[in-house]
Amino acid sequence: MRTALLQSSGRPGSLVENLKVLDEAAGRAAAGGAALLGAPEMFLTGYAIGDDIGRLAEPADGDSADAVAEIATRHGLALAYGYPERDGDAVYNSAQLISADGTRLANYRKTHLFGDFERAHFTPGEQPVVQAELNGLTVGLMICYDVEFPEPVRAHALAGTDLLLVPTANMHPFQFVAESLVPVRAWENQMYVAYINRIGQEGEFDFFGLSTLAGPDGVARTRAGRGEELLLADLDPEFLANSRAANPYLTDRRPGLYGSLA
Repeated sequence: MRTALLQSSGRPGSLVENLKVLDEAAGRAAAGGAALLGAPEMFLTGYAIGDDIGRLAEPADGDSADAVAEIATRHGLALAYGYPERDGDAVYNSAQLISADGTRLANYRKTHLFGDFERAHFTPGEQPVVQAELNGLTVGLMICYDVEFPEPVRAHALAGTDLLLVPTANMHPFQFVAESLVPVRAWENQMYVAYINRIGQEGEFDFFGLSTLAGPDGVARTRAGRGEELLLADLDPEFLANSRAANPYLTDRRPGLYGSLA
């Protein structure tokens, strides 16, 4: 399955403009043969927008979700994107996956909030593993800081995730996460990991880009620089199956020894 990664910060504060950016990227991705396009964390609104997070937050089935579904249907590819989700009085840092026919397949709420900024604006999610079936693959969702914890990624591996989508807003000086940690997560859990970052300065944050799609061999299939880019990479289910057969990490586990870790 060809997958596209949109490395962009869009237009922080403008839902209308960010939907336009997503629409244009979806057209280019579809023209390049992609079946799936992933966008960064909080892409629909911007990340460092302060109290506008609450003002712009919408339900998972709100107007913006309908607009994304229309883009997906018109271009004939699935879309995964980050946005602020409102559920009653709570606001979550969420990511949603919508199929090529406009069906809402999965919605994930970030479980590990990073720093004072996120803790001031979001409620943490409580469901670590959220998955959907897409084009014969099991696709999981996670957001940024979540992937830096080995436990939830391993939980995805044990649940059969083939491709882990990680919309991200990671900033200087944590480049090593994109450069080193993400490929290791893909290797140790025998899955593909798509890490899709924002770019440039937003408020106090300097997002570094370096989006990547890493394979189960720990090798990046594609890697961005620090500017706006649309990346394309192919996922090979046969390669994944062969890699899992050759790599014994999951079968050699001894869960009885690990109880104290929790």
